[in-house]
Amino acid sequence: MTGDRPVILAAGGTGGHMFPAEALARALMVRGHRVILVTDKRGKAFGDSLPDVQVERIRAATTAPGILGKLRMASELVMGTAQARSLLQRIRPGLVVGFGGYPSVPTVFAAQTSGVPTLLHEQNAVLGRANRLLAGKARLICTSFPQVAGLDRLDGRRIIRTGNPVRPAILALRDAPYPSPIPGCAFNLLVTGGSQGASIFGEVLPRAVEMLGEDARYRLKIVQQARAENIEEARTAYAQMGVEAELATFFKDMPARLAGCHMMIGRSGAGTVAELSVVGRPSLLVPYQHAMDDHQTANAWSLVEVGGAWLMAQQDFTPVAVAERLNSFLTAPGQLTQAAKAAAAWAIPDAADRLADAVEGLLRGGVP
Repeated sequence: MTGDRPVILAAGGTGGHMFPAEALARALMVRGHRVILVTDKRGKAFGDSLPDVQVERIRAATTAPGILGKLRMASELVMGTAQARSLLQRIRPGLVVGFGGYPSVPTVFAAQTSGVPTLLHEQNAVLGRANRLLAGKARLICTSFPQVAGLDRLDGRRIIRTGNPVRPAILALRDAPYPSPIPGCAFNLLVTGGSQGASIFGEVLPRAVEMLGEDARYRLKIVQQARAENIEEARTAYAQMGVEAELATFFKDMPARLAGCHMMIGRSGAGTVAELSVVGRPSLLVPYQHAMDDHQTANAWSLVEVGGAWLMAQQDFTPVAVAERLNSFLTAPGQLTQAAKAAAAWAIPDAADRLADAVEGLLRGGVP
């Protein structure tokens, strides 16, 4: 029975691929399934949270410029596929789940050419390039967003929206009530920029805050993730304005910061959008303009269209524009409360269980 065989999770090394893979691994293990993670040498294991998950590493390479780069990538993929095929013969999995990223390609491709059923999980609102290569032969594709560009050519019966699993610390805050801002009282603003922070936020936000009236500046309580090279300049600027601001390159307690904020300004990666919606917090999203296939803009629009967020292109993220937006939120906070409700309504908090249900459906030989 395929249900007695292990489930292989093939994922790239970034958090965007690893977080949902880890969440699925946890959900499947609770249900009694054996899980094996396959990634490349750069991919991290699930760590202390799931130390018993077996990790296998194969060769893989991302796209690289020039003819030599493409040849190297092709060579790595060929060798990685051979390694993956040998691994499949040894492990005899019941199913291979691909989470995108080029390190997932050899394993999923080897499964598809060896008769092992495959499921793909797409985190973004635009089909990633790795998943694009593999989608045609996938038994089932699970998406995070209602609409995913690049899937229109496939049979809709093979596509279901399961959502994007979030970290347990975020999921635990699902029922934390939104702290609706009160006119004239403190306004908690959270500013993030991905794992490294975003230079534009450190450069623009202090200048935008300076344009606000004195009463508005006094109300602001800012928690901001900033890059090391501009954190001191931003910290000094806030201090000179008398604005209460806490800046750091990284916050270990980010879930708690998110739960306590009245709104967030940040990028619109798939994980960020999922976490904002699960916790139900309004946001001003500034997509990273160099993201592959502009997928961050597509991610943001999905939340904007339901009224859960506002979008501002990076070229429009100027001190004047940001000051106007902040002033609007401070003077009419009811719009934030409505956005918080809309974001929460859009979320799929049980995404990990829905994805596990899809896996078990395929293990039983059907499509859920």
